[in-house]
Amino acid sequence: MNQIAKPSVQSLLLQMRFNGQPLSTGTGFVSLSAKGPLLITNRHNVTGRRQDNDKPMSPTGGVPNEVVIFHNLKGQLGSWDTRIEPLYSDPDNEKFCWVEHPALGAKADFVALPLTQIDNVELYPYDLANSGPDMAIGPSEVISVIGFPFGITAGGLFPVWATGFIASEPMVDFENLPIQLIDCRSRQGQSGSPVLAYRSGGMVAMADGSSAAYGGPVSKLVGIYSGRINAESDLGIVWKTKAILELVNSI
Repeated sequence: MNQIAKPSVQSLLLQMRFNGQPLSTGTGFVSLSAKGPLLITNRHNVTGRRQDNDKPMSPTGGVPNEVVIFHNLKGQLGSWDTRIEPLYSDPDNEKFCWVEHPALGAKADFVALPLTQIDNVELYPYDLANSGPDMAIGPSEVISVIGFPFGITAGGLFPVWATGFIASEPMVDFENLPIQLIDCRSRQGQSGSPVLAYRSGGMVAMADGSSAAYGGPVSKLVGIYSGRINAESDLGIVWKTKAILELVNSI
């Protein structure tokens, strides 16, 4: 992976469908739990409903019952194949397959979906317990939202890197939820994207005020992007890594 940045294979394009009918696109990434690999993405992606009023997001009024994941093929960097994961375990679409945060439940706009269709798939999971070195990530620091705006790819099925900035104090929770604000021109389809503080190497500022020298790229996972605070703003919502880890550890 000398020529391709690792985060470019860690973000996965998703297509939400109802009985094979495409409804929307989004982004997800993989983490590992004690019970196996998980797809981490936004709750509104899998429900097909807005978090604030529970109304269907698709203009068709439909909500998904399956998600198509465009996975990396094992041993074939730059090649992808689709795997379909069911979102419900019963024909009436009442028993969902994803797992929600153990304390926040449906209030948290992120979920974990156990992966069952991973034959011949190369997984590049994020280690949520070791999300990266303790870099300085304060207000105005640069971050990257790595996903698929409007379902667009950057060639092949590699994601688009959208650049933005930390817009709130990392130690403070927005609206008393484990949320970090960012300032980034992100759009639909990027929901579920990992948000990284990514540095290409050299001297990197650390949280304790020191600097550390790195001979290559280094990154820290800030969290998962889940949309803008409203349609008129470029302020985006990022659920913090620590909250995602709580979910994964509960499985």
